[in-house]
Amino acid sequence: MSYAYPRSAGASSLPSFNSVPGQASGIVRQALEGLPATAKQWFAEGASSFRGTRGRSDPRGVVGLVLRRLFTVANAIVVMWLFTLWWGERTVFQDAIDRCVWESWEKWPQGATPHHVAFIADPQLVDPHTYPGRPWPLSTLTVKYTDQYMRRAFASIQDNLEPDSVLFLGDLFDGGREWATSTSVSPEDRYKKIKDSFWKKEYGRFMKIFMDPWLKQYSDPVDGRGRRIIASLPGNHDLGFGNGIQEPVRRRFQSHFGNGNRVDIIGNHTFVSIDTVSLSAMDQPDPLTGSSRTSEGEEDEFARPIWKDADEFLDQMVTHKATAETEELRVLQNRSEDVLFKHRIVEAGDDSVEQLPNPKSAGFPTILLTHVPLYRKAATPCGPLRERLPPSAPGLEEDEPNSLRLGGGYQYQNVLTQTISNELVSKAGPNVVQVYSGDDHDYCEVIHREFNGSPNEITVKSLSWAMGVRHPGFLLTSLWNPIDPITGETTQKSSSPTIQNHLCLLPDQLGIFIHYLCILGLSITILLAQALYTTFYSPELPTPRERLRPPPLRETHLPPQPPVPDIRSTFPSGGLIGRAGISPSPRHYPSGKPYHDTYRGLDGDDVVSTKDKGLYRPAVAAKGVRAKTVLVWRTFVRLVRSVAIAVLGVYFVLIWRW
Repeated sequence: MSYAYPRSAGASSLPSFNSVPGQASGIVRQALEGLPATAKQWFAEGASSFRGTRGRSDPRGVVGLVLRRLFTVANAIVVMWLFTLWWGERTVFQDAIDRCVWESWEKWPQGATPHHVAFIADPQLVDPHTYPGRPWPLSTLTVKYTDQYMRRAFASIQDNLEPDSVLFLGDLFDGGREWATSTSVSPEDRYKKIKDSFWKKEYGRFMKIFMDPWLKQYSDPVDGRGRRIIASLPGNHDLGFGNGIQEPVRRRFQSHFGNGNRVDIIGNHTFVSIDTVSLSAMDQPDPLTGSSRTSEGEEDEFARPIWKDADEFLDQMVTHKATAETEELRVLQNRSEDVLFKHRIVEAGDDSVEQLPNPKSAGFPTILLTHVPLYRKAATPCGPLRERLPPSAPGLEEDEPNSLRLGGGYQYQNVLTQTISNELVSKAGPNVVQVYSGDDHDYCEVIHREFNGSPNEITVKSLSWAMGVRHPGFLLTSLWNPIDPITGETTQKSSSPTIQNHLCLLPDQLGIFIHYLCILGLSITILLAQALYTTFYSPELPTPRERLRPPPLRETHLPPQPPVPDIRSTFPSGGLIGRAGISPSPRHYPSGKPYHDTYRGLDGDDVVSTKDKGLYRPAVAAKGVRAKTVLVWRTFVRLVRSVAIAVLGVYFVLIWRW
């Protein structure tokens, strides 16, 4: 016979072993303690938030937890950095290019179809020659960021402005003249060990920075003549200057980029490019020697003068221009050279060579390209667009700070000599209307009234931010010269200009870095203040191990229990009591509360009083200055680490993707 006893409140049908409610089992505790510290903290705070007075399934508790996790000082700093990095790595470049769109500054008649040209000057790829004393890793970072800057700038030009032609004005490399060839070495001892293979790697860098973005752009010019990119004009950093040029170095440059002396017809204008760094040897002492070094330390008195090629090209300039202009008119007329060979039998002594008629010049406006600027009087002002030193006052005839300094040094000369300049302009033809040059790295615009036609010369800014200017730049030129395709004469009724120029400024990369440093200083200050506040004025959260450890039991005094009588003989065997061996008894709790109610914070309010040292302890309880300092430092490092992981991840993605 069995007897069933009614259950009391809180009683259990299973034997009681005085287990503490809420205490994790050994397996669960080991699993939790094996988690990382951050995961433990999240788990502990999440569990504490869900044990609120409103119940574990209350969605407002979840929302509160999410909001507390999102709206923190560290996350606010991360958001500030996200906006800053997007501005410094994307917005500034896009804004700079948007200010240069052709429609915003061109002033051609309605229906005009101009030819668009972009001039790039002095990229001077940074190499060991640029900053020889700069240590690693600063030297490597300089190369990385200058290359990235020019690649971004040139890619933005191609993607947004889509120029029909791109012309470089020399100084493609910085130390190109110093790197050895198979038959020559650098005249400087510190560069003698650098071989020709290094120059070829630099050539690959140049192609990656400039040619790759150019090849990705497929739109054809409106005149149907095809897109062009010309980088054959050498600078003094590519070859040297005057007698300092080595012939093997020049041959290497020409084999990869083409001849520096050439004539091109672009937009119905005749572009004349002259290798003036080689031509300048003609006006140096003993010009017949030129660059006579064929090997280290040796001279060949029979070597061809280094200036001879450019001088002969100028002597035949009339023929070169007429040939190029005649060929351009044939293309516009969709005709061939009209050369028909006569099929006839001739005597052995007869002249069977067909003589072509001499080409006639169409008289296109001539544009002269030279790396080194033309000669001008000392203190000739460069105009208001010069960055380094703007004009002292408007309208000055002489302004020394705003001018190009007349002088030179090892392998360079700021301007051509007066003799070279006069020969260059006079032999280029009577209709030179514009001159473009580089070398100075800053903008300069002068009118050469000493020459026929008073051509205007623009010295184009460097594209690199490592060349001494805070705002690098490039020059956009719009050409519109409508002509009769038969005669080559202009169809404009008035003698209006056929060239319009516009200087485009690029972002101040050094200023961007300074802005980053300011934001970094502000971020560190805020995080340090947060660490101090958390330590001295806000309750300190216990460590993850302390959060997962059950709170200590409070000392309770249970009333003595009466002895359990031996009732095995009172009831027959087979009943409930006989099988259990002990009579179940209801549990007794002090003050009428279950045990788990004696532990504050387990099932009570979500916000626990700071006086309860079982869960929270005031940070000011730390004894001594050293303990407080260590606590501040650990909190600060934790905040910095959480911000740095997010910010650096975004930054590396931005610089890697573009």
